[in-house]
Amino acid sequence: MKAVQYFSDEYLDQCRKLTTDQILQFLSDFQQLHIEQKSRTTLISIKVPEDLSGAFRTKAELANVPYQTQIKKLMQQWVLE
Repeated sequence: MKAVQYFSDEYLDQCRKLTTDQILQFLSDFQQLHIEQKSRTTLISIKVPEDLSGAFRTKAELANVPYQTQIKKLMQQWVLE
């Protein structure tokens, strides 16, 4: 059985005042959180030219970001467009 969530009148009044852009931003943020928290991971294999792979890894290293994490971020951004 799922829990039922109740909202106060004040909260509902605030929600009614949101602009379309604010609602879309909320939904986008919610979707991103849902994807990050609920998804299981899968191992993939992809062939990439060595020079591209090397440049990508170097750029990720300079940005102090693990390169696989950066690949996942780029994939997620593209899917959410």
